[in-house]
Amino acid sequence: MKKELETFLASTQDGVISIDKNCKINLINKKAAELIGVKREEAINKDINKVVKDTRLPHVLKTGKHELDWQQKLGKYQIITSRIPLKDNNGKIIGAIAVFRNITDVVNLDKQLNNLNEYKSLLQAVFSAVQDAISVVDTKGYHIMVNPAYTKVTGISAEEIMGKYANYDLKEGDSLHIKVLKTKKPVKNTKIVTKPSGKVVIAQAAPILVDNKLKGSVAVLHDITEIRNLTKELSEAQKRIRELSAKYSFDDIVGKCKNIIEAKEQLIKAANVPATVLLKGESGTGKELFAHAIHNEGTRKENQFVRVNCAALSETLLESELFGYEEGAFTGAKKGGKKGLFEEANNGTIFLDEISEISSNTQVKLLRVLQEKEITRVGGVKPIHVNVRVVAATNEDLYKLVKEGNFREDLYYRLNVFPIQIPPLRERKKDIDFLVKKFINKYNIEYGRNVNRIDIRALNILKQYDWPGNVRELENVIGRAMINMSFNEVEINDSHIPILFSELNNTNNEIIDKKSEYKSLSQALENYEKKYIEKIYYQEDKNKTKTAEKLNISIRSLYYKFSRYGIE
Repeated sequence: MKKELETFLASTQDGVISIDKNCKINLINKKAAELIGVKREEAINKDINKVVKDTRLPHVLKTGKHELDWQQKLGKYQIITSRIPLKDNNGKIIGAIAVFRNITDVVNLDKQLNNLNEYKSLLQAVFSAVQDAISVVDTKGYHIMVNPAYTKVTGISAEEIMGKYANYDLKEGDSLHIKVLKTKKPVKNTKIVTKPSGKVVIAQAAPILVDNKLKGSVAVLHDITEIRNLTKELSEAQKRIRELSAKYSFDDIVGKCKNIIEAKEQLIKAANVPATVLLKGESGTGKELFAHAIHNEGTRKENQFVRVNCAALSETLLESELFGYEEGAFTGAKKGGKKGLFEEANNGTIFLDEISEISSNTQVKLLRVLQEKEITRVGGVKPIHVNVRVVAATNEDLYKLVKEGNFREDLYYRLNVFPIQIPPLRERKKDIDFLVKKFINKYNIEYGRNVNRIDIRALNILKQYDWPGNVRELENVIGRAMINMSFNEVEINDSHIPILFSELNNTNNEIIDKKSEYKSLSQALENYEKKYIEKIYYQEDKNKTKTAEKLNISIRSLYYKFSRYGIE
């Protein structure tokens, strides 16, 4: 029996040590000696307190109480131990024994496992927090993992996609996962369309390799919707910036008719040279739009664009606004004087709208600017050099005004260096389709509507009308039509078109029917303009201010036309 016990004690992985009633070690096996760090033969018959630091065997010997499954340090080891008192047949305590096992590796493994769990939790949190969509497939191409961003981009939940094949979420494009699994090489920057969301994403994928063995594929989807939105916002911001100076560009000029295309071609030519440009066209044809586009297409686009409505200001005020004034030049002049608009537009562009309305005195000063590139402030004597691109516009026949003695001939030739004729809307009715679409989009934004089309009957009405107010009048009509619509309506129809159309068409037809009364087209147009002004004038109860507003012209222009046509 003793031999079997010795064999067991020698072979067990547990340390065993016992003491007698005098706390002397009477048994210690090889494992115990190894863990305690002593030699067996040297430990036998020694006091336990001298061999094992902080031992509790004497305490067990004294109390006769068991201490089971205690975890504690034993030197450099972490152990789990049980201590038991030894009794004889009469129940008298004759010693105590301790059995202990080294659990250092188990504790370390547990710590590693805890650390791994922490890392796993951290990686899971990162995986869930990443804003780009991530999907993972196994070696056979079946989804095994996706993050929340994936669901947001594709519209497919994690539960739905699990176990589905790699191309399950694709609407357009090839599966990057399949390419990666076939080639074991990364695939970069591929544009695909996801389903069911329909979002366009830029995707890249890479193989998952463990010990150089393929374990699957991971793909990252970059949702470019936000990028598109930011690009759109940037474009809108650029438009806002343009509105502070020149708010229209070449792309804002809509039309595919031959005459408008020719005008746009002339615009591009004009933009590339510093010559003075004269824009000719009826009211509402888009002369200001052309002026803005010339500035934005040219080399001066980074500099100031200044617009001046020459008909809106009196002669004295126009002169001081254009050329500035010195301190004390007149009563009410600012201290220190004021820069004029030509100075403000230095190195940029100045747009002189309704140039035909300037007085002969202002014509002289403008001629000097064009000839000498310098201005003199009101009340001043010192010339100031200016480098300004001049774009002028008129709806009058300037040459006719020259012949009548109402406009300087030398100034006319200075302005008419690069003339551009802008066609009226009645000569480009095929463009009404494009213009209507443009104005619908514009007023959808301004009015918060969702109109997306126009009824063919309403469109035909627009094309039958001759548009004396040109594109501006068409824009106003579309704006009024959309105001007349119910909020949930998405199509403009003939009921939304003001009744003014039928009245004006009747009037227009009467003019055409009586063509024999006139010698030329210009006479017919003048007669029609006179009748139209009279009509609005009487509709507004002979209120000239309201009439000018309705006609979208300045009060000064209205008085000029009243005088010209003899309207009382």
